[in-house]
Amino acid sequence: MRLTTRFWVDAYLTRLRLHEIPAFVTSHGDDNAGAVLIKMNTLDGTSQLFERRFDLMTGDRRWMVLAEGSEVEVDAAAQRQQGYDPDLWVIEVEDRQGRHLLDEPGLSD
Repeated sequence: MRLTTRFWVDAYLTRLRLHEIPAFVTSHGDDNAGAVLIKMNTLDGTSQLFERRFDLMTGDRRWMVLAEGSEVEVDAAAQRQQGYDPDLWVIEVEDRQGRHLLDEPGLSD
């Protein structure tokens, strides 16, 4: 049985809160099966946008950078993706150290 997207998002936001990393949902997608983008905002005018992709070499699903650069460019990339997928969730994480926790067990795989 697969977890719903809403359950995953709630768990991710809770984990970030436990590490005192501010995050919020900027776009609420489909509760059951929406894809998720994570915008990592380092509060210096630059950002990264992560998406979960299937790695053909390993067969694993991994968080990979979809876009990076100025916050304006990253926001534009997220909006383009939303144009393709109206069920898309976007979560913005704000941390000067760039901590997003996506490489931690339970989130990385």
